[in-house]
Amino acid sequence: MSAVPTNEQRRKAAKRKLERQIERRAERARRRRQRLTLISIVGVVAVVAVAAGIYLAVSGPDEPEPAAAPPACQYNPSEPAAKPNTPPDPNPPATGTVDVTLQTSQGAIPMTLDRASAPCAVNAVVSLAQQGFYDDTPCPRLVTSQGLQVLQCGDPTGSGAGGPGYQYAEEPPQGLAPSPLSPEAANYSRGLVAMAKSSQPGSTGSQFFLVYGDSALPPEYSVVGRIATEGLGVLDRIGAGGDDGSNQAGGGAPRIPVQIQRAVVSAPAP
Repeated sequence: MSAVPTNEQRRKAAKRKLERQIERRAERARRRRQRLTLISIVGVVAVVAVAAGIYLAVSGPDEPEPAAAPPACQYNPSEPAAKPNTPPDPNPPATGTVDVTLQTSQGAIPMTLDRASAPCAVNAVVSLAQQGFYDDTPCPRLVTSQGLQVLQCGDPTGSGAGGPGYQYAEEPPQGLAPSPLSPEAANYSRGLVAMAKSSQPGSTGSQFFLVYGDSALPPEYSVVGRIATEGLGVLDRIGAGGDDGSNQAGGGAPRIPVQIQRAVVSAPAP
């Protein structure tokens, strides 16, 4: 027969039961707080991820800095300059005209240069003229043959080999008619001003030729402008005097010597 618990024993048992209940409630509360904390962290991370995704979608990847555009004209150093000068601005205007007059020992030769035709070449010629590069220089070569009638100038040394100390690419002319003398040549018609070059590409410099009679040439020589009627009259007189035939490539020194006393640049037209 079991003993009946005393009142003291009953109080102690009730106390232990209450303590166990309190502990269980505290453990459940602790676990609930952990779950809530974890849910909050996950929520924050999700919000940040969504915000970052929206930002990237809206802003996109960083655009690289655009590369600097190369200059329009490449004036490349070459042989030493025949006369001191400074290379021109490599980004010249490509529209408008410039009037240049060659004051020569045989009379004035006015020319109108067209930037649109060959902006790099016109830019160089105008720059050289403004710096006095062409002043007090000879025109060493005259060609008077059928199909090639030109006076060549622009070399201060008078040898045909001098230049400004830089060279640049040719700007092939557009719209020249075929030469009636050769189907493969272009007709550089009377009155044109064009730049001389060697047989190598990219060899245009300071030298130019004045066409006083239709000339058959490969379409490789940059056309920079036209000669006024007054200037063509001067060239006709020089051409009538003939050349001495001293140039193996054709023509020679003009028998009527021609010296550019000064190249005068007028205010450019807009």
